[in-house]
Amino acid sequence: MAQQTNAVYKKRVLETSEIDFLFSYYNQDGQNAAVTGGEGTEELTDATSSIVLKIPMNADDVLTIDMGLSAYTSASSSNVNPLDGGNINTTPFDASSGESRKDILTYINPSYQHSSADRNSIWTANTYFSTEYDYFSIGFGGSYTRLFNEKNTELTVGGNIFFDKWNAIYPIELRNGFFDDRIVGNGSYNPNFTVFENERRNSYSISLGFSQILNKKMQASLFMDVVSQNGLLSTPFQRVYFGDAEDFFIADFQLADDVEQLPEKRLKIPVGGRLNYYVNDLVILRSYYRFYWDDWGVISHTASIEAPLKLSEKFTLYPTYRYYTQSEADYFYPKEDAQTTFDFYTSDYDLSKYNAHQYGLGVQYKDIFTSTKVLAFGLKTIDLRFSKYDRSNGLNAYIFTVGTTFIGN
Repeated sequence: MAQQTNAVYKKRVLETSEIDFLFSYYNQDGQNAAVTGGEGTEELTDATSSIVLKIPMNADDVLTIDMGLSAYTSASSSNVNPLDGGNINTTPFDASSGESRKDILTYINPSYQHSSADRNSIWTANTYFSTEYDYFSIGFGGSYTRLFNEKNTELTVGGNIFFDKWNAIYPIELRNGFFDDRIVGNGSYNPNFTVFENERRNSYSISLGFSQILNKKMQASLFMDVVSQNGLLSTPFQRVYFGDAEDFFIADFQLADDVEQLPEKRLKIPVGGRLNYYVNDLVILRSYYRFYWDDWGVISHTASIEAPLKLSEKFTLYPTYRYYTQSEADYFYPKEDAQTTFDFYTSDYDLSKYNAHQYGLGVQYKDIFTSTKVLAFGLKTIDLRFSKYDRSNGLNAYIFTVGTTFIGN
């Protein structure tokens, strides 16, 4: 008599390999560049490409490799050295044509996920590396997720550590040996400036997330992060102009009195939640809210809503709206409002008081049968999204993104 065995089938966490190709194009403009002390062009373009590869290692484990590069051209950063393009009539509202106007950031972010046999526990570990001309970052992190109540309740605890290193670049007029016989002002240009001794920045974060399926139509989630930073939190090439110091110029370009000086410690605490509601087979409402506080005096509120509209089995439309408002940091001063007697100061309008609106529209194509093939992979989804961003302080931007997902056969 043949021996009878009972085999238990275990569904794989990821059935087959997946590849995501992502591309985004960002363009902004404004008149409050921090590089030129809160006044000047903020024109910037950024093109980012990334590839995310998900590989099932076995039934329980998934390796994910996220890597990419971001290439930007910035009229603002070009004015770190407004003289290097050979311009005679320099002005903060025009870009220099020198090499400081562009840079490329590259990164890689591998992560490993392990799920328990009953799929009620998930462990993840990740690392992160990125580099650009004046900045290097390395990070490590991990999380643990536990599912309860027949997977209707989910609790996640995670943490990350980043060790960053500046290669400090200062405005041209503050560098050793600078001299230009075109300087105009009352007296001699001799700013009270010293280089930063510490060029390192460390960041530590702990996160807590909770998700609950409330009923057949509604799901809610809450999250909280605690982020502590220390080290060089100032940006070395962002100028500051004092109200009680003499002004010096080359043509129409004002020379720096100092660079921004910010505390070497910062504590950030964001708390928020999501609520998703299934209206019917055609519409789902996705809402989001976040409250943010830090010990630099910034308090902000973010609220957004997305309403995916299912046009057909393959096409979904995504109209979105996001509102943001924040208070002014304790150390923010518009141009020439800071004084030489202050310990900390910045004219970076990212730390000013403002509100912002972002409007977006996206469309997704989904083929559950992956009938379109590229080599050994079938096309699963295509996402196209466009967003328009408007700040009350004059910064305007638009973002275009495209993403595709392919799965192995």
